[in-house]
Amino acid sequence: MTPNSMPGATLLHERSPMPNLDLAATMAEIGHRARVAAAALGLASAEAKVAALREAARAVRVQAYEILAANASDLEEAESEGLSPALRDRLALDPKRLEAIAVGLEAIAALPDPVGRVLAQWTRPNGLRIERVAVPLGVIGIIYESRPNVTADAGGLTLKSGNAAILRGGSESFHSSLALVAALREGLRSAGLPEDAIQLVPTRDRAAVGLMLAMNGVIDIIVPRGGSSLIERVQRESRMPVIAHLEGLCHTYVDGAADPEKARKIVLNAKMRRVSICGATETLLVDRKVAATILPPILADLRAAGCELRGDPEVLALDAAVRPATEQDWRTEYLDAILAVRVVDGIDEAIAHIERFGSHHTDAIVTEDKAAAERFLREVDSAIVLVNASTQFADGGEFGMGAEIGISTQRLPPRGPVGAAELTTYKYLVRGMGQVRP
Repeated sequence: MTPNSMPGATLLHERSPMPNLDLAATMAEIGHRARVAAAALGLASAEAKVAALREAARAVRVQAYEILAANASDLEEAESEGLSPALRDRLALDPKRLEAIAVGLEAIAALPDPVGRVLAQWTRPNGLRIERVAVPLGVIGIIYESRPNVTADAGGLTLKSGNAAILRGGSESFHSSLALVAALREGLRSAGLPEDAIQLVPTRDRAAVGLMLAMNGVIDIIVPRGGSSLIERVQRESRMPVIAHLEGLCHTYVDGAADPEKARKIVLNAKMRRVSICGATETLLVDRKVAATILPPILADLRAAGCELRGDPEVLALDAAVRPATEQDWRTEYLDAILAVRVVDGIDEAIAHIERFGSHHTDAIVTEDKAAAERFLREVDSAIVLVNASTQFADGGEFGMGAEIGISTQRLPPRGPVGAAELTTYKYLVRGMGQVRP
């Protein structure tokens, strides 16, 4: 799809403050096409959806030059507008990352079909046979920032789950998303499925977000993925249910019973493997009992990897090169090579810190004490809680879901990685033999 493929798109003005008639008409047409496509895709066979995903993966590889050229345009604009290196890293594609996108689509294709699953079944004393069966949600609106791989993940997962998707990507990744959506639509077309099951809002006009949030009756559910300001706006303005992907203010707690070498390896990976993803650790907590021995080599590893360190007074006493941390550091999702470090008085204070400052996303403990591990798993109220593993495993692909649209931090389901199965609802099928209610 190109920017001019939708009605009125040639008249749109990027980033205009108010919706104009052309934009409103364009969004209405996108919504109409999505509903028609959702009805057809919801009835599509598992084989057709698998074929579409595999063809989409093939198209990503065949169109690699065009996709990378589009991404280069986005990166050039991002640099000219002063986007930080960490955010440019989130935006950047290269042959390796593009191949990962193709492999991700193939992994989604290989998943069991989530539609038509019998979730429960029983027979009543009167002979009625009742089944609860998984069905698609319908039309899903997805609003996200920066990362172009989200375009492929969102399109692939909604396709697998039989839903139509209206994608509103970040303005920074506009050209990349256009190119990736073209590959996804080619996959649909090749499999004989409606191309309009995956549509990208063909403008960077921010007014499109407001219009999407008012499309109740057209869009069945909204999935925002981005910073806290985006999430808060969507939750405030949306007229349909929201699956919220809040910021990843993730913690790693090194317990007094931690294995020192295991702790060094996990902490370094949790922070520095890729600093710009939501599963990156932003705050390190260390038990006072072992801080003097276990913390200096961890800090040295992080510094050698290029990480800026900010610590409380006890951390500064162990390493004078660490910058003093402020209250705001405990509340900050850096998405950068910056780590806040605090010494705590055991697991009680660690859990209390996470409850006060965390975002209920992903938190980890490093310990050889099974009782401490089980307590941490039980008492930390986050969507993902890990023992002796890096927080960077907070990823649908790593969970065996092929990919994810986001990691939901809300209490109601879905919670945690939102994959294809989480993008379904259910209905009841009741089979009788002439029964009437007395």
